Amino acid sequence: VEEGADIIDIGGESTRPGAEPVSAKDELKRVIPVIEKLAPKIKIPISIDTYKTEVAKRALEAGAEIVNDISGLRFDRKMAEIVASNDAAVVIMHIKGTPKDMQVSPSYQSLIKEVMDFLEEGVKIAEEAGVPPGKVIIDPGIGFGKGLEHNLTIMKNLEAFKALGKPILIGTSRKSFIGKITGADIEDRMAGTAATLAIGIMKGANIVRVHDVKEGVQAVRMADAIKNAMT
Repeated sequence: VEEGADIIDIGGESTRPGAEPVSAKDELKRVIPVIEKLAPKIKIPISIDTYKTEVAKRALEAGAEIVNDISGLRFDRKMAEIVASNDAAVVIMHIKGTPKDMQVSPSYQSLIKEVMDFLEEGVKIAEEAGVPPGKVIIDPGIGFGKGLEHNLTIMKNLEAFKALGKPILIGTSRKSFIGKITGADIEDRMAGTAATLAIGIMKGANIVRVHDVKEGVQAVRMADAIKNAMT
């Protein structure tokens, strides 16, 4: 928060490619104490990164205001109801497969259309459950069931997702596609990440999810200033 974050995203289960699932019990043990301690101390929203309704419900009760669901409301069909009944916001992300198998030869017939259709259906699920249209955010899911070219194509065509009429979130920070292009190790991908943040914002991203907040904020502020400059 001191470094300029506008939202704090808290998760208790790794969703890296090949990651093993974590039980709801273990996930709750990891995230609820953190949210309970943090919520009274900060004035910005807390997001719970989970696809389990039990975890989302408890996190919202503890002070979270946003549910960031990597499954786009698909893994647990009751998630939309939990979000709606708690008057929370939701991030609907596109994923193909599960974290354990999503990077095993992902393929698409029509990448942008398939991702768009998935997100549009997720928005419909949320809104039909009672989530206010103004509290729905979409995320094309960089690195979630996508190869290098898929990620680059989504970034290049990010403005296409504005057709859904929702704020766009991107999560590119330190991801493997940056390493594949630059050769940089995971801890040394800030410069590559900054490039994706700036381009993402110029292409229509409204929210960017980062690990390196201080540096990310600098990149975002510069991109915003250029984008909003007088023509």
